[in-house]
Amino acid sequence: MSLIAVGGFQHETNTFAPSKADFKAFEDGGGWPPLTSGEAIAPRLSGANIPAAGAIDTLHALGHRTVGLVWGAASPSAHVTRDAYERIAGDMLARLQAAGPADGIYLDLHGAMVAEHLDDGEGELLSRVRRLVGDRVPIVASLDLHANVTQAMIRHCDALVSYRTYPHVDMAASGERAVRLLERMLADGEAPGKSFRTLDFLTGLPSQCTLIEPAKSLYAMLARLEPEHDTVLSFTPGFPMADFPECGMAVLGYGPDLARVEIATASLANAIADAEGEFSMELFTPEAAVSRAMQRGEPGAPVVLADTQDNPGAGGNGDTTGLLAALLARRAPGSVLGLLIDPPSAVKAQVIGAGHKAIFELGEISGVKGHVPLAGEFSIERVADGRFTCTGPMFSGFRMDLGPMAVLEKDGVRVVLASRKCQAADQEMFRHVGIEPRTQRILALKSSVHFRADFEPIAREVLVVVAPGPAKADPTMFEWSRLRKGLRLKPLGPAFGNIAST
Repeated sequence: MSLIAVGGFQHETNTFAPSKADFKAFEDGGGWPPLTSGEAIAPRLSGANIPAAGAIDTLHALGHRTVGLVWGAASPSAHVTRDAYERIAGDMLARLQAAGPADGIYLDLHGAMVAEHLDDGEGELLSRVRRLVGDRVPIVASLDLHANVTQAMIRHCDALVSYRTYPHVDMAASGERAVRLLERMLADGEAPGKSFRTLDFLTGLPSQCTLIEPAKSLYAMLARLEPEHDTVLSFTPGFPMADFPECGMAVLGYGPDLARVEIATASLANAIADAEGEFSMELFTPEAAVSRAMQRGEPGAPVVLADTQDNPGAGGNGDTTGLLAALLARRAPGSVLGLLIDPPSAVKAQVIGAGHKAIFELGEISGVKGHVPLAGEFSIERVADGRFTCTGPMFSGFRMDLGPMAVLEKDGVRVVLASRKCQAADQEMFRHVGIEPRTQRILALKSSVHFRADFEPIAREVLVVVAPGPAKADPTMFEWSRLRKGLRLKPLGPAFGNIAST
């Protein structure tokens, strides 16, 4: 029986986003469990589809003891503030030192954290942990599929294991995979061989979905290569919204025979390179998407519109109204948009009460250039406290607290308001306010891909919409300045350093 130190520090950083993640953002969680430390971590995360929960359960099942350090996550946004990073990382290191000698360390990380003072939040954290415990203590970490894996992360960690699904329905399973690799290291008494390869192009989040091609086939290939070469493989398509030199795709592998590990990683990396052109996908303007949805959507088979560029799961604040304006302009009956993150309007609706009408100025709180709040008279259909438990495949077991919520209606169009950032990826977010998603004609969701796990099974079709927002679906739309030269900004697209905008 070994003593394993367990911690986590998750943030997905869109360096082009309008607001930063301060310490309070981690205290609140923003849809994730709030910042937690010590013995409270295991019960706080228990039952949720979270990597650390899967890791802790597996470690205990294997007979190991665990000591909790710190676990925290905040909604994707711009940079983590220096204060938040240093307070959380400092607390984690202090607790690790106070715990005494550990036999191994498991960390639940994202892999795409940029702080105000650090390009590579995870690489720096792992280097500090390594300096504290030395080279003999094995360190493993689970990563988000959207990790921008860096040389420092590879160097300071014995093994990194990423999710394999987007929507991320295997988060807890990834934690289990990571600690089973740690168990193997403890048994063997040595670190595995490692191989790391990067790719030369970026692709937007919607095209990284593992339910569609080419990612579907590439992850199937990954699963075939692993047993063939006795290798634990990961493919991280990256988070293409972080302006620093190591942003991008990667393949990494670990196993006892380095030659076989290198064969497996090279095979997968070559297949991804060959599939580059297949990562392109069709995007719709709000007007075109609403027009098509009105023709095809019906109760029992709604058309889902993904408001991807204002996705709170990619750095948006969930408060832009471009798609809502298009629905209202067409008076699209049976349509619902959510979640619009607008705390003042949600509170106002609760004060006035359901069954009344009032003038609202909705959204646009974060100040997307050229956009103003959407003003009009709306009926208040329902209000709620925002506390519920998710049931969908991705957020299963998450105990949400989204603050005051409300449903407003105008000309057959309803909008679901919430007070805390969270992407619309679980049907319970709508059922909590009295709306059954299946019975709608159009579901406009502020999400890029995670919604597909719970909503695609009830949808006639899914359209990816490019309404205003900071989480661009096409990476060429960002004003990049720090990428590595030659990296293609989209599949088969222009390379950084070779176009005028850079």
